[in-house]
Amino acid sequence: MPLAFRNGGFAFGIVGTVISGIIYAHCVYLLVSTSRKACRRSFVPMLGYTETVENVFTHGPRGVKKYAILARRCTDVQLLLNSYLLICVYLVFIGNTLKDIVNHDFQLGWDTRVFIFLAAVPLIFTTQIRELKYLVPFSAIANALIITAIGITMFYILKEPISLENRSMWPAWNTLPAFIGTVMYALLGIEYVLPNENKMKRPEHMLGNCGVVNVAVCFITALYTIVGALGYAQYGDDTKGSVTLNLPANEALAKSTQLLTITAIILSTGLINYVPTDIVWRKIQHKIDPKRHNFAQISFRFGMLVLLTAIAVGVPELEPFVGLTGSISGGSLVVIIPAVIDTVFRWPGGFGRMNWILWKNVLVLVFGLLVLGIGTYFSVVDIVAIYEKE
Repeated sequence: MPLAFRNGGFAFGIVGTVISGIIYAHCVYLLVSTSRKACRRSFVPMLGYTETVENVFTHGPRGVKKYAILARRCTDVQLLLNSYLLICVYLVFIGNTLKDIVNHDFQLGWDTRVFIFLAAVPLIFTTQIRELKYLVPFSAIANALIITAIGITMFYILKEPISLENRSMWPAWNTLPAFIGTVMYALLGIEYVLPNENKMKRPEHMLGNCGVVNVAVCFITALYTIVGALGYAQYGDDTKGSVTLNLPANEALAKSTQLLTITAIILSTGLINYVPTDIVWRKIQHKIDPKRHNFAQISFRFGMLVLLTAIAVGVPELEPFVGLTGSISGGSLVVIIPAVIDTVFRWPGGFGRMNWILWKNVLVLVFGLLVLGIGTYFSVVDIVAIYEKE
């Protein structure tokens, strides 16, 4: 988030983060409420993200029915891209963090790529966990570690006097897409909303004024705004891809934040890997002899980790990967798809007085297209520039 504020400016960063949080919460509401209405209409107990998309198109207006399978496949692709890009980001982050710690302590000059390979080793085991109920405790521990790391990071941020002198208040035209992409990356997680709601004893608690979504989004938006604003105010243009990389490399307490964050990421990677693996496995399992299912699962999970490690090694820079992931996944999964399925489900007459809901959805859709198109373009340009420089 301090990186986001570096790209967006202090004043615009605060306003933009709050607005992004509101948009995110609204789009989650669109997804969950549409999924519930689709379930009631089709007399099914629950639907996942892709199943909701297919169901809405299948029972939608005549002109979109034929695109139901295509819509589901496009959603599957977006979910795959989101999860696998996140794992790439995690590998690059762990590699850069380990490089700072190990090279400083042992006076080594190892390249970041070496540490990315080392980072992949523990992920071999966490990505092999197949049951969601076993992954949730790991995620809970990871959250506790992250909160602890944030507390220590804030201690260092506030340790020295903070000044807004020489700090940008507003973004430049070429840094605005990076700001939006980074904020959307920080807010990612919409793909887990429906699976979690479907596992809840009281799924009605997901929405509502004091529901899970609103409480969670308010909390993380406030947390991200505080960390982003204060982190950028403290480090300015020297702010790195993760603020933990700005902390003193020679102090044990500062190192602990990096180690806590690395541990949290390793523990949470299994959950990140759950969605894409489940999507692919459901499509290919019928083609494999049931006696070889276990071996096939192990091989596929390991093979994807090798491929993702190779991608991370190819571009071992954190900032453009964060922007790319946020732009692609935030623009499509978080904004575009929820707005589209809500519009299709309501068509042609469920948009309220003067069709205000339709106009609102159009504005949300335009915002998502801008995030997806412009943000992805600038992120790819940055990645290509890094690759050519090397």
